[in-house]
Amino acid sequence: MSDDQRGSVGGDVTADADPDLAVGADAFVDRGTDLEVAVVGAGAVGATAAYDLAREGADVTLYDRGQVASGSSGRAAGICYDAFADPLDAEIAGDAIERFRALSGDETFPFVECPYIWLVREGDDERADAIREQVSRMQDHGVVALEMDADSLADRFDALRADDVAVAGIAGAAGYTEPASYTACLVAAATGAGATLEAETPVEVQTDPTRVVLEDGSEHPVDAVLVAAGAHSKRLLADAGLPIAMKPYRVQALVASVAGELTEPICYDATDEFYVRPHPDGLLAGDGTEEVEADPDEYDRDANDEFAADLLERVSHRYPETEFSLERAWAGLCTATPDRDPLVGHLEDGVYVATGFQGHGFMRAPAIGERIAGEILGGDGIDAFDPTRFDGDEAFSISEGMTVDWDEESS
Repeated sequence: MSDDQRGSVGGDVTADADPDLAVGADAFVDRGTDLEVAVVGAGAVGATAAYDLAREGADVTLYDRGQVASGSSGRAAGICYDAFADPLDAEIAGDAIERFRALSGDETFPFVECPYIWLVREGDDERADAIREQVSRMQDHGVVALEMDADSLADRFDALRADDVAVAGIAGAAGYTEPASYTACLVAAATGAGATLEAETPVEVQTDPTRVVLEDGSEHPVDAVLVAAGAHSKRLLADAGLPIAMKPYRVQALVASVAGELTEPICYDATDEFYVRPHPDGLLAGDGTEEVEADPDEYDRDANDEFAADLLERVSHRYPETEFSLERAWAGLCTATPDRDPLVGHLEDGVYVATGFQGHGFMRAPAIGERIAGEILGGDGIDAFDPTRFDGDEAFSISEGMTVDWDEESS
């Protein structure tokens, strides 16, 4: 998922470093004041981890080769929901939403509550069965989710066309925000808690001893390095002799103005493979996943020539009474892994990673940042996301992150 956040991501955004704003503070172990930590990547995950580390007393420096949120976080869709059939994914997503709510406000960033629905069309029987199974599994582990038929969907959301819908799921714990504003807020909170921001500062990661190396050749030994540099994480770690099983891939999105106002819902049409959400300028929509590995330095940041027209035609089918006018379209990067679970945790002595989120990195950033900070401070990692579960040289195909395909073995 991607979004075009072309405004400033610094300056006026401020955040209170009050630890009461943080959810789940008991995850941390009291050893922060003993640690010097480098966080590489001032995106949503890196900024959150830097904040959580700094407020526990770690000496944190947050590096980025560009500006705050200048990579994938600045182009994220900003969609947040807990509609996951896997219990761990649902737990992390639920924690993230609670933290979005706790941290948001007039002086930080907006978080707009908005129901999330995902649907399939008549005739798409396999995906329809998957939605029914997903909703059942979600209910089993406490996610507030309901199954809806076409009539119920039409009654609840009158802007949506529903007469061709076989089944839909709806999750109430959902919303959206502006990713660049969130990231800038957490960077401000981190620096307020004592962290140092080094933007426009490319670094290399080296081991034995663990250190970062600046372009001028100066070296800074640290107790721990967290590589949360999105699509650039693979190269950073490879240069340090630490291969990871991750591939960046290109995605596309657009913003369109609308005649009137669309305030809800967030919607994923699984049959036609696109998502939409309300946006201050009208509506944000995306798909355009390219299932080939992309070069994070050389990829085309502009949308393909036919992308916007094709997507708006499909969106118009779902919103038949709404007129759309294209405002802008663009491309960004997501990151894939062989099993579609992220790589989060300890790689080797002093080196940690957080990447491979299959397009779900921003929505989980508040919880993932907190958890990886807790691991660096001596707590437990997330076993299912252990980056050492792969050797790093695996051959695998890229698959889209947003899907309703159901794998019984993952239940």
